[in-house]
Order: sequence, then C-alpha cells, then structure tokens
Amino acid sequence: MSLICVKDLRKVYRVDKERVVALNRINLNVDPGEICCILGTSGSGKSTLLNIMAGLEKPTKGSVTIDGTDVTKLNEKQLAVFRQRNIGFVFQSYNLMPTQTAIENVAMPLMFRGVGRTQRTRDAVEMLRAVKLEKRMMHRPTQMSGGQQQRVGIARAFVAKPKIVFADEPTGNLDTKTTKEVMEIMVGMARTYHETLILVTHDKDIAEYADRIVVIVDGNVVSDQANESIFKESVVPGMGSHMAEGGNGDEKSS
Repeated sequence: MSLICVKDLRKVYRVDKERVVALNRINLNVDPGEICCILGTSGSGKSTLLNIMAGLEKPTKGSVTIDGTDVTKLNEKQLAVFRQRNIGFVFQSYNLMPTQTAIENVAMPLMFRGVGRTQRTRDAVEMLRAVKLEKRMMHRPTQMSGGQQQRVGIARAFVAKPKIVFADEPTGNLDTKTTKEVMEIMVGMARTYHETLILVTHDKDIAEYADRIVVIVDGNVVSDQANESIFKESVVPGMGSHMAEGGNGDEKSS
C-alpha cells in the first residue's frame, strides 16, 4: 500500500489578471521506504509539488493522502500537529536557528513533540554522532561550514524518526565533494531507518541516488521511472563513518 497518494493535483496562481498553472493534474503514488526524486528545472513546478505534498501549501484542486490522512483537508493547527508527528524537512538554506548550538537545533523537533530535555539531548547527540559532527555539537551555525550546517539539518530532519523526509534542493549551496558526502549521509539515514525520502532537485547527478525519478516539466509529469540508486550501503557503515569528522564541507564558490 502506498504511503503517499497524490490524485489529480492542480495548482493555479493568479498573477495580476493572468492565471499561471503551476501543476496540472498530477497523479503520483510513493511507497513506504522509497527514495523518490522529483526532477525538474527552475519553474517546472517541482517545489510547488513538494510544498503541497508536505502540507505547506494548499492545492487549487486534487488531494494528497499521507498514510490515510488527506492533508489538503486539514486546517493549519491540524497540519502543524501532523507535520510534527510524521514529517521531517531538509532545506537548501539549512534553516538553522543562528543563536542555538548544533545540539539545540537537532533537538528542536523533539521539543515540539513533548520529549523531555534529557532524552531529546541524548537523541540529538546520537544523531550528530551519526553524521560525524562529534566535535561540532556545541558550535552555532556561524561557526560551521555549509556542509557541516547541512549535516546538522539532516540530523534534525531524522531525529524524530518521521515517516517521510522532504528535501528541497538539499545540496544547492554546496560544492561537488560536499554534495556527495551529504547525499551519502541523507540516503544512508533513510535506508537505515526505513523512511521515505522525497528529494526535489534540478541536478540529474543528485537524482541518481533515488530509487525512482519523476521528471516534471511545466507542471506536468513527463516521465516516471525506476532507477538503480548509485548509493552503496557498504560505504556508509555506522552512518558515514568513512568520512573524516567535520569534513571540509564548504559552500559553492561564487
């Protein structure tokens, strides 16, 4: 049975007097534990699709059902609770709290779930060790490189063991070497915890990490094919222990 069911999804924006069709009757099912990439160029509608699937935006028509719940029919309060219980996010711009340490940033989803301070700190430490940031736990975002910040973001997304993690251009601000390291960690996390990962990107190389690649053009799905992921579990024993701690995870040069 599918974990995510997208049915006849349509999104139309009004810009002045014009109607812009961002999504045109999208139908898509995603199975539990599947790593699905939504691939498309800028303006294709891929981020709009992710936002609606995650309950961040309402569609004009259609539905998105996650584990039996139609998220398009939930109000804002219900959506907030649903996301806290079921969904994790990895953002291109990291979206870390600048005044908080790595531990505090990772522990935040657990705080919203009502987990006690001792337990959430313990869980956050465990996740930061998994992404090889043992020596950065007390550092704030400004004291870390782009790659290190994204590792914190990945740890935060997975710490509460959500059913689904949505990643919107998660390597968009990273250099090539760090991109590979971040993808190995993120896909490794999804494999380890048997979680569904929805990855949105414009980069065909990133798409190769997915089990399935859905290509979207001008709001329409033009291709939906299975893919043999380039991720090799054997190179990520203990969640990324093949990588040197801290790494050089720098952002792209401008």
